[in-house]
Parts: sequence; structure tokens; C-alpha cells
Amino acid sequence: MSSPSTTLTLTDHALASELISVRDCLRWATSEFLAHRLHFGHGTDSAWDEAVALVLGALHLPWDADPAILDARLLGVERSRIVGLARQRIETRRPLPYLLGEAFFAGYPFEVDERVLIPRSPIAELIEAGFAPWFEAAPPARVLDLCTGSGCIGIATALTLPTCAVDLVDISPEALAVAKANIVRHDVGRRVRAVASDLFDGVAGQTYDLIVSNPPYVDSRDLAAMPAEYRHEPDLALGAGSDGLDIVRRILREARGYLSDDGILVVEVGNSQRHLEAAFPEVPFLWLDFERGGEGVFVLDAETLDAHAARFAAA
Repeated sequence: MSSPSTTLTLTDHALASELISVRDCLRWATSEFLAHRLHFGHGTDSAWDEAVALVLGALHLPWDADPAILDARLLGVERSRIVGLARQRIETRRPLPYLLGEAFFAGYPFEVDERVLIPRSPIAELIEAGFAPWFEAAPPARVLDLCTGSGCIGIATALTLPTCAVDLVDISPEALAVAKANIVRHDVGRRVRAVASDLFDGVAGQTYDLIVSNPPYVDSRDLAAMPAEYRHEPDLALGAGSDGLDIVRRILREARGYLSDDGILVVEVGNSQRHLEAAFPEVPFLWLDFERGGEGVFVLDAETLDAHAARFAAA
């Protein structure tokens, strides 16, 4: 993880000299974020949480650091780094994980930059639970992470389920470069590989017990209304046509050919859930609930995919 360079004004240098403790920096950053009406949605949901993430990230401290750290006195270089990061966050509207070069997903750190979507999928809860209750007898032997981006879903699955083999698939060479860096970072190269592929094209002949995907699913209306922070993320990873289902329709048509008879398909469609239900009213999508929030994730098993294959093929 690399620290971004910052250029401070004389006013900022004076400000940094007055922010003595961690608590001072958190209070100041929270006030600044509220005053400048930042949008939070890339791992935090409030100005306070964003300030905590920024300060701990700038100091290279873990998210669960001892609260006693609040009253620790900071070095001048540390205070300047925090002020500089906060200024960049405000002035550029770049999401904080891009500024820090790192995001946490399912409890694991991942390298991120503007080549990939910032990890934030509620699928993290499924990973942490080992995809229960679908694999209570035995974990999935082979997993496909479709539209992998940073590789966070597939790599976190491999780390949580240490016997599974995982293929990370993406059409973007830039995204795959980030995924490969995260494979190396977590030392899972013996079980995880990155594959350049337009959905299933690059894994012909392969069969998986679990296919999981957080594909592009934002409809054109929502895409146009997104806050400035989201415009730093790659368009390829967000937009998917007028109803957000261009990629999802392909997944539904093709997934059964790569899924074992006892396997399951897990796909996130977010706000496009309403479009999917309208497009396929006869299909009994199982929509999941999450303790930490999030919506629009469905599960289909192989039997259901078989039963509705004609509908998916005609879509």
C-alpha cells in the first residue's frame, strides 16, 4: 500500500500544528466532511466513520485499534499526512480507499485503485459464513468469481474456505492486474488464478460448485444520478444498460453450463432487483437478507436454472 503525496498550504501547516492528538484529528475531519457535504458509500456511511477510516489509515493502524490511542500525541509528519488526505478527499471527491490504496472486505485488506470497483458487496457476509446453509456437508471444491475486479470476493472465499480452488474472471486487463497483485499479497496463488474472459468464454469446459458474481448492474438512470465519488470508479464496472441487466441476463443464460448439479449461483444486482423481478416474474429468485445491510443479492440452484432455461434463453 502506497501513501499518496500531499501538498499543504501555509494555512494547512498551521492547522496541522494545532491538531495534537488522534482525537483532535477525528473531530476536525468529521466537521470538515460534514461542512463540505461529502458522500459516503465506499466502506463507510457517515462523516465520523469516514474520519476514523482516514485517520487510522493514514497512521497505518488497524480498524480495531485500542481506544486509548485517541489521546496519543501525533508527530508533525503524521498530522500533516492526515490534513493532506482530508483535503484531497474534500477537493477531489476521490473515495477514501483510492487515496489510501487499500480497502477491507470480509475482514481482509485488498489493494485498490481506479482500475477496479471499491469492495463493498454484502456478499462478504456470505463468505464469512462459508456460504451456509448451501454447503453444510462439505465446502465447494471449485468456485468461480465472475466479474472479479480486485479479486476480493474470490480471494476472501479462498482464505475462508482453505480447500477450495478459485478462478477469478474479468474482461478488463487493468482489473486483472489488481486481482493478481491481491493474489500475491494473500499468497493464494496455488489455489487461485486470474483469467481474462468475457464472462464464461475463457473457462470453457470448466464446472464449478459455486458461481458468485458482483457484475455491473447500475441502470442508466441511477448511473446519471450518482454522486461525484462514484465517477472515479471505472464505468465498465458500474453501468449495464437501461435497466442494469445487460450482463445479468447473459449470466442467467449461460451459468448452468458451468454449474455442477448440486451447485448454486449467487449474483448481486442491487437496485436493479426491481427490474429483474419484472423481467422474470415466474422465476423464484431467493433474495437474501443481511445483518449489516445491503440488498439485491439472489441465489438460484441448478434445478431452478434448468426449470427456467427457456425463459433465460429468450431474454
